[in-house]
Amino acid sequence: MRTGAVSGSAGARLLKLFEGRRLTPTQRRIAHCLVRRADDAPFLSSVELAELAGVSQPSVTRFAVALGFDGYPALRRHLREERPGPGPADGGDGRDGRNAYQQAVHAEIEHLRRLAEQLADPGPVAEAGRLLAASRPLPVLGLRAAAAQARGFAYFAAKVHPDVRLLDEGGSMLADRLDAAVRAGASALLCFALPRHPRESAAALDHAREAGLRVVTVADSAFAPVARPGDLLLPAAVGTALSFDTACAPMMLGRVLLEAMCDELPDAQARLEEFDARAAERGLFVE
Repeated sequence: MRTGAVSGSAGARLLKLFEGRRLTPTQRRIAHCLVRRADDAPFLSSVELAELAGVSQPSVTRFAVALGFDGYPALRRHLREERPGPGPADGGDGRDGRNAYQQAVHAEIEHLRRLAEQLADPGPVAEAGRLLAASRPLPVLGLRAAAAQARGFAYFAAKVHPDVRLLDEGGSMLADRLDAAVRAGASALLCFALPRHPRESAAALDHAREAGLRVVTVADSAFAPVARPGDLLLPAAVGTALSFDTACAPMMLGRVLLEAMCDELPDAQARLEEFDARAAERGLFVE
């Protein structure tokens, strides 16, 4: 079987078994190996699977437990019992011939569709835009996996907001930076909270709330462990079909928040035009 393809309905059944599971990168390697070897999966020993996936045998056992089984033998027994009978060929994966990479992309497209449906009610985003625009300075928090989202938002927000403070590193200085923002007049904080959720993020948010900041959180779900009842929570799903999470929907929601914030900043357009003029004078970008 060609590497990267998903074999028939067996692959589709495996993908369904893994859907919605919070697996570590190592566990996802194992999952992808099983999907690629879908026809052989029910007959692989834990040692064979570990060698194929390039992980340790205990990792295979932990993977089975993470899926809700007592151990790998129980998972293999389940795969044998669920093994489908012969059926019509469909081009390689049981989903219109899509391979594993295509399925990951289509999963992200579905997340974006759900986000679009969610934005049919623009009220929460508009409220978040007002809160972020009014906060001077505006702290933007994102640690580990969420740091890229926070940096991207802060980069663009700084072009229209007079004082954006990026908080993308943990450690003992994080609370100090939050305190400094509060002393300077901050009234709200934007947090990007994506799995796996660092304890430092939760601690920083607790500190921000105690300091009186209103927390706006872009999270992977409405039940994110860092969220609290008083927060303005804006969910955007992350993709879990690859070894590492994909965050197209959270990134898109961040850009929507930027737009909502610009709508609340009367001088946003003037600031953008001023930046463009200066960039042209300095020859900042290749034409």
